[in-house]
Amino acid sequence: MGSNNGKQCGSEGKGSSSVSSDLSSSTDHPPIIAPRNVATSEVFDVDVHCPSEDILLPGGSICVCHHDLATRQASNNKCLDLSFSPDSDLSMRTLSTPSPALILNHGSSPLSSQTVPNGQDSPSPSPSLSGETTAVVHTPPATQGCKRLPKTHHPALVDFLPDPILLQVFAHLSTPQLCRCARVCRRWYNLAWDPRLWRTIRLTGELLHADRALRVLTHRLCQDTPNVCLTLEVVVASGCRRLSDRGLRVVAQSCPELRHLEVAGCYNVSNEAVFDVVSSCPNLEHLDVSGCPKVTCISLSEEPPTQLSPLLGQQISLRYLDMTDCASLEDEGVRAIAAHCPRLTHLYLRRCVRLTDEAVRQLGLRCSSLRELSLSDCRLIGDFGLREVARMEGRLRYLSVAHCSRITDVGLRYVARYCPRLRYLNARGCEGLTDQGVAHLARSCPRLRSLDVGRCPLVSDAGLEVVARCCVGLRRLSLRGCESVSGRGLRALATGCPDLQLLNVQECEVPPEVLRVVRRHCRRCVIEHTIPAFY
Repeated sequence: MGSNNGKQCGSEGKGSSSVSSDLSSSTDHPPIIAPRNVATSEVFDVDVHCPSEDILLPGGSICVCHHDLATRQASNNKCLDLSFSPDSDLSMRTLSTPSPALILNHGSSPLSSQTVPNGQDSPSPSPSLSGETTAVVHTPPATQGCKRLPKTHHPALVDFLPDPILLQVFAHLSTPQLCRCARVCRRWYNLAWDPRLWRTIRLTGELLHADRALRVLTHRLCQDTPNVCLTLEVVVASGCRRLSDRGLRVVAQSCPELRHLEVAGCYNVSNEAVFDVVSSCPNLEHLDVSGCPKVTCISLSEEPPTQLSPLLGQQISLRYLDMTDCASLEDEGVRAIAAHCPRLTHLYLRRCVRLTDEAVRQLGLRCSSLRELSLSDCRLIGDFGLREVARMEGRLRYLSVAHCSRITDVGLRYVARYCPRLRYLNARGCEGLTDQGVAHLARSCPRLRSLDVGRCPLVSDAGLEVVARCCVGLRRLSLRGCESVSGRGLRALATGCPDLQLLNVQECEVPPEVLRVVRRHCRRCVIEHTIPAFY
């Protein structure tokens, strides 16, 4: 508490005041300590130098200055700040003064002291001295002036930026950061809520109360245009596990211009919320409900998928739909999606394990504009489903049928014959594929850029040689776990596909010198392998 070694005393151990043991010998006043009823008061150190008279401080505080004849020559004043709080009789506030001493308020008499068990003097409370208090005075710092100069406000450099520049800076901030900026000052508040900055709302965090956040944000954005927000086009709330149908219903009612919605991993979202969004937002083009097990259908009707019938003239403008890990999705739901969303170009149904070839047939009949289709881990889909995929008028560019064990060379031939513009094929884990199917695919799809036939034990060097001759522009190839692949097929790839950028030969018995040949011919190729001898 200061340069003097102080001791603590009082009626309570935790709230006792710190009293300086080195008292000035030039003062005639005995040491005074607060009564027991204020022993728990909090002591603050305040650096204030007061003039030599009583001053009324803000908040009802009184600054009392006492001058001692012996200390006046040394210009040592003793100041005390008395602050009265409503919770206690007195609350003590200590002011640093030049002379360390305990002082008494004007017009009061000294208290009689009594000895406490620890050997210090403790005062006996006197009801007649209601204004008494104790000051703990510390050794003062360097000599200061009588009054502290007021601090001058220097504007920050950012205050000199014009509004258009600040708007460009704010445009790169996330939604929580914009909300924080709005609390800085009035100017930033007006800039942070500029409608041009609120075309996108991005919320993250599993513990975030997403329903409340969306309600507050949309309410604020609707102030200029009551009950409707015409600027908001993108809402991303993926991973917000507390998001429910209530939050999406607020978005559907307030944001008719919504075009992009992502609620991946929000397992509380159900068909009712999706219906509200697609029926109230006619311009919605991008919808991601992956990981939402309660979503089983995308339609313009609240009826169960089994009772849905195509609504004449009513369509959803969706072009991108991701329903990965929607484990409850069945063929009836896909039929409703195909009937109401004929403009789909990107559809991802990974790990929708209840789907069969009938679902793919519905897509082939009504969604002829599909460019990307993922059916990975849909183990009930076989060659018949791929035959239905071939009906998509040759627009298909991306096809993933990984781990669909029922697919064989027959289904692959249908795809190769009717989808000549195919760029990407993922057939990993389709153990029924052989060199004949891969060769037929390479001859019919010369624009192939990415091929994954990992875990296909019947694919060998013969199929790779055909790929090397026909697919010159191949950039990515995965042969992981293909036990029949050896050096001959990889040598052909090295010379026939110079633009190869990624080669995965993990778990393959390939000689290290063959990989060196690949690296020499394909200089930009990244080789993923499990061969310690190759480096």
